[in-house]
Amino acid sequence: MPAPAFVPRAPQDPQYPLWGRTLLLVEDSRFASDALRLMCLRSGGRLRRAETMAAARVHLRLYLPDVVLIDLGLPDGRGEVLIRALARSRMRPALLSLSGDPAARPAALAAGADGFLEKPVAGLQVFQTAVLRLIGGAAPVATPGAALPLPDPLALQDDLAHAGALLARAPEGADLAYVAGFLLGVARASGDCDLAQAAAAALRGDTTARTRVGDLVAQRRASPDAAAFGRSWA
Repeated sequence: MPAPAFVPRAPQDPQYPLWGRTLLLVEDSRFASDALRLMCLRSGGRLRRAETMAAARVHLRLYLPDVVLIDLGLPDGRGEVLIRALARSRMRPALLSLSGDPAARPAALAAGADGFLEKPVAGLQVFQTAVLRLIGGAAPVATPGAALPLPDPLALQDDLAHAGALLARAPEGADLAYVAGFLLGVARASGDCDLAQAAAAALRGDTTARTRVGDLVAQRRASPDAAAFGRSWA
């Protein structure tokens, strides 16, 4: 069976600027991770994933990636903590911070990140440019009309199930902020405007939005075919 068009073919092919590179993604959302996995694969690189800072430290004891991409809102704390530790390490990888909140950029850079990438990532060329800026290499080759496959819809359902389980515990304070931030990123990545608005309101402390978020998550889980995919992943 012939390989799909997005599988790396040759190291000298300029369409695969990350050939031979290993990236570690520290990201709790399966849906966001799958989108970045497809971008990395299409670029010729290899992506490994850790869901938490603790899991990332296990990876980093075993190998040194070329780039570590770190989401700033993680289950076991703020991503800036990991960025700060890695920025001081002797064997230092390039560090690219990720967040759906552009206002988080200054804190990430102050912690030691080499760059900042807003989620959802605007497209393949934006991803390639951000990574290559840190590790060097030729500018990515634009491929007009080429589009990546959509991220796995089952990954979206897994994210919604995870959020639903957390909401069932009636979280407060930092725990509620984590769930709202998690859902805001998932909603933006999947093009779900209603859920994004409700999650953003909950993140701002709107007490009525919390019920709305729970209702929307339950609706999305009950009708997975209705999940929105309003973005282009080209």
